[in-house]
This record gives sequence, structure tokens and C-alpha cells, in this order.
Amino acid sequence: MTTPFITEKRSPLKFFLLVFALSLPLWLIGAVTPLQLLPGLPVSSLMSFCPLIAASILVYREDKTAGVTELLKRSFDYRRVRAKVWYVPTVLLMPGIAILAYGLMRLVRLPLPTPQFPGMAALAMFLAFFIAALGEEVGWSGYVIDPMQDRWNALQASILLGLVGAAWHIVPIAQADRSPTWIAWQCLTLVASRVLLLWLYNNTGKSVFAAILFHAMSNVSSFLYPNYGSHYDPRIVGLITAITAAMVTVGWGPRTLARHRRG
Repeated sequence: MTTPFITEKRSPLKFFLLVFALSLPLWLIGAVTPLQLLPGLPVSSLMSFCPLIAASILVYREDKTAGVTELLKRSFDYRRVRAKVWYVPTVLLMPGIAILAYGLMRLVRLPLPTPQFPGMAALAMFLAFFIAALGEEVGWSGYVIDPMQDRWNALQASILLGLVGAAWHIVPIAQADRSPTWIAWQCLTLVASRVLLLWLYNNTGKSVFAAILFHAMSNVSSFLYPNYGSHYDPRIVGLITAITAAMVTVGWGPRTLARHRRG
């Protein structure tokens, strides 16, 4: 029986083109309205659901409703995470990088207000970012990354997907009035964090739930910087994330980014 986990015939290029096409109307809306979902989060950020929609369209063509149902079930495939210790980096790695970056910013005396950690606001942000991450990772991790790993090794696939994802994010980041330099450093962060995400994905039994959780925690970490992330500095975060990704690649190997074979 054909299932959505059979990846040989999937075309990453077709998926990427569909994601960008679905995102275009939201980019145009963002260009003509100053509406923001949160400070620094333009309305075009709703494109987060475009990878899920694109994956669902393509899976429906492959396997009809049953295939889409199986794809969506992967959003909560936590049973794949057999070694529960992997929840530690999944949940804490990006907050740890954010804390380290904040400490370095303090050390070099960059102007920073006193950090505040509003519990209810953080919980609300986590829930919102979890839903948004689900919209992305059902596509990035649930649909396209495995056929990419079939074509290239894990490091190459993660860097390529990170570059595509970074390019896809440029429009909404620019609509949030970020400078070209800020955007370039944030692209480094996005590519490096994709390497880390694939490392976690491959070591958690290819769990999309783990990918969603890591993605959500990454976004929460940046928006918990003072004033809804206005003091977030992608130069420092990007360098720390890139160094961490390099260490992971050396430790686990570029072929699979995992201790054992993919499968």
C-alpha cells in the first residue's frame, strides 16, 4: 500500500515552488498593510501554514484523503521519540543559545533593558508559535526532508533546506523593517538551526512532533528578548548557533547527523 512515507517520487523543487506560490498573496497583503500579529511579526507571517498546505495538496495527489490523514498525524508522532533524553536538547537547546547570547551582549556592554519573563505571555506565545511551527514542519520535516536526504547526505540536505527556508523568510522579515545586515545574519541563524533541527529529527525516530517543538522553542526564545524581541541580535545568536551546528556535525557525522543509519 502506498503511504506518505514513501519518498522516492517526491520532488523537492515542486514542493518549494508550491510553497512560494501559496505565500505570494500573503506577501502582497503584508506589503500594503501595516498590520502586525505581534510587534515585529507582520501579517505575512501567516505564510507559516503554506508548507502544510503545499504538502497536503501534493500528498492528496499521491494518496488521496488517507495520505493526508497520515501526514497530519505526524504532527503528534511523539511515540517515535524512544530515547526521551532527546527532549532535553529539543526543548532547551535554543533557549540555552538565547541565554548565552544575552549574556555575551551584557558582557560587551550592549544597551539592554532588564529581562522580564511574563509567565502567561510566554505560555501564550508558545502555544501560538507551536501552531505556526506545526504549519511549517509538517511540510519541511513531514514531507520534503526525507526525499532530500535520499538525494544528498543529511548535512547537505539540511543546509539546502535551510537556505530555501531563509530565502522564504526574507519578505516578512523585510516587512518587519529589518535592515539588510540584520536579515543576512538572521539567514545564518535559520540555516544553522535547520542543521540542528535535522540532527534532532534523525535522532528522535524522524519525529515531526520533535521538529515542531524545537521550532516553537526557537521562536519563543527570540521573542522573549526584551520588548518582544526588539533587542534580539542575530549576529551573536547566529554565530553561536552556527558553532553549535558545526560541533554537532563533527560529533555525529555529516552523512546522517545520527549515531545510526537513517530508515
